[in-house]
Order: sequence, then structure tokens, then C-alpha cells
Amino acid sequence: MTATLSFSTHGDVAAPPLLLGNSLGTTSDMWSAQIPMLARHFYVIAFDHRGHAKSESPAEPWEIGDLGRDVVALLDQLGVDRASFAGVSLGGMVGLWLAANAGDRIHRLMVICTSAHLAALDYWQGRARTVRANGMAAVVDPVVERWFTPNFARRFPHVVRDYKDMLAQSPIDGYAACCEAVGRLDLRLDLARISAPTMVVAGADDQAILPEHGAAVAKAIAGSSFVTVANAAH
Repeated sequence: MTATLSFSTHGDVAAPPLLLGNSLGTTSDMWSAQIPMLARHFYVIAFDHRGHAKSESPAEPWEIGDLGRDVVALLDQLGVDRASFAGVSLGGMVGLWLAANAGDRIHRLMVICTSAHLAALDYWQGRARTVRANGMAAVVDPVVERWFTPNFARRFPHVVRDYKDMLAQSPIDGYAACCEAVGRLDLRLDLARISAPTMVVAGADDQAILPEHGAAVAKAIAGSSFVTVANAAH
């Protein structure tokens, strides 16, 4: 069963549609700096994954494919046949699933700081247990500190503070369920089915999802491009 997602739209409905998928524990507010520029060229659909913000959070466990099916249902709800997709981290995983399993709905794909298989189930199950037992405050500082380089954090402390606030407010059950889904993720065999023009972007200093994960994704998708951004983390 699909979950109803909270979302916002920006720009001319007649413009090419663009879906924006956020990172684990964040909301679509993470795109607030980019949306005004993107909305000049696209009909932007910024959504929140199930279990995040005001999106529904089913009681039963879910997989990344369930998050992808939620997006397909959102496209149906909006009457959008096909859209481009840009996603960071968890959003990128959802984008990969969509391009591989609902390829007729994805025009172009950009995945940022993401992976098709993290091979760290125990780690993600442990993080889920931690937040269920101790709340989001138990993970906010170590998680967000890996998202930004030390230089960026010194220059823009207000941005780091905003992301810590965003993560602290993430619904515990939804965050934990998504952690477990990320731990079980394995899209490696799906990547060869992706035909949408794809760009994979990695941060050279990303400690949350190392750049080699992005390189592996790009290698497995025919015709894709791979870009590493210097002096950038997650």
C-alpha cells in the first residue's frame, strides 16, 4: 500500500516537471535555496518521503521500493506522466529504484551522494534502535557533522544549525524505518535496467557515503556521467 506524501509545487505547471527527493531525516526544506532558481525552468515537485515531515508513516516495515511506489502514486495524483528526478542520499536511492523499476515515469536522473548497496545492515539497524530508545537527539550531532566539511561549518554555522534542527524534528518511527530500509538496500542488479540519461554526483570529502559508491553506480548505468565535487561532503 502506498503512503500519501506531503509535497509542494513551484513554477509553471506547463514547464518540464522535476521531482526533488530529500536526504534521510530531512524535509523538502533542504531544497529551499535551489527551488527559486529551478522553478524558473521546471515545474518543481518537492516531496517528503514516507515517515518524514507530514507524509504518512505506515506501521509495517518498508523497503526503498515502497518509497518509490509512493512517488509514482504522487505523480498519478498530480497528473504527471513523466518527470526528471534529482535526489540526495536516500532521495538518490529512491531515484535509482524509480529509474530501474518505473523507467517510463523518469525522464532524466541525477543522484547525489548516494549508493545502490551500503552493505552495512548492522550499522543501520543499530541507528534505528538508538533513536527508538533515546530519541533523535542521540544521533543529531554525529550525523550532521559528517554532512558538512569543517571549512563549510566554520563559514556557515547557521546552515549546520538549521540541519541539526531539521533532523532533531524528524519523526522517530519514520526515521528508524527508513534506516532499516537503507540497511537492506541492494539495487546493484537493477542498475543495468536504467535507460534515463543519468548523472551521478559525489562529494570528494563525503564520509557518510564514500565517493566510490557513486563511482560504482555510474559504472553500472550505461551512458551515465560521474562528477566528484572537490571540498564537498554529504
